[in-house]
Amino acid sequence: MKVLAIETATMLGGVAILSEEDGLIGELRVNVRIAHAERLMSAIQWLLNASQLSIKDISAFAVSIGPGSFTGLRIGLSTAKGFSYSTGKPLLPVLTLDAFARTLPFCTYLICPMLDARKDEVYTALYKWEDGLCKKIISEMAITPKEFLKEIKGETVFIGDGALIYKKLIMDTLKDNAVFAPPGKMLPSAGGAAEIAIEMLKNDINIDPLSLTPFYIRKSEAEI
Repeated sequence: MKVLAIETATMLGGVAILSEEDGLIGELRVNVRIAHAERLMSAIQWLLNASQLSIKDISAFAVSIGPGSFTGLRIGLSTAKGFSYSTGKPLLPVLTLDAFARTLPFCTYLICPMLDARKDEVYTALYKWEDGLCKKIISEMAITPKEFLKEIKGETVFIGDGALIYKKLIMDTLKDNAVFAPPGKMLPSAGGAAEIAIEMLKNDINIDPLSLTPFYIRKSEAEI
């Protein structure tokens, strides 16, 4: 079973191919701010070629549905839907912060992904690895970092561009309980989305691609 996953919740997105049998086959970062869907499609084709695979070898598709960049999420979802429609293969939606937390497997600290939501807010949630599972202990929300930090008790590792923007506030508030992941772990991972998608497939979770919409949490400026 091979899953091709698309992650475009931030403008530096990514694509990955993960095999249930062989693990991560390949992963590629792509700046979807430039040339939008065209660049994403080129990255997918490059990754397939580099992996010596064709789209016919892919068993299912996964897409990060948010929260995150409104433009990026629309690009990723429309691209993933196109592949699902054209191939007849399943499309699995994955919450961005769930996949992001997976980038720190078996971490003994709490995990707090933070993505910049503008308006002095972040998209965030809180996770904990327990019994081999990454469990969500506070669900996704758009909130000011100051308010969310009041909910955190204990040693916590922070990831995401929002964590970098509000690093001083986090350190001043949590002191020694705040730890920041290395630079290579500061962006959501398409590989993490693919991992969750494989678990969904093994549990026979099947979702109609037509029903999928981005998980924005809050409305865009154009909709307010």
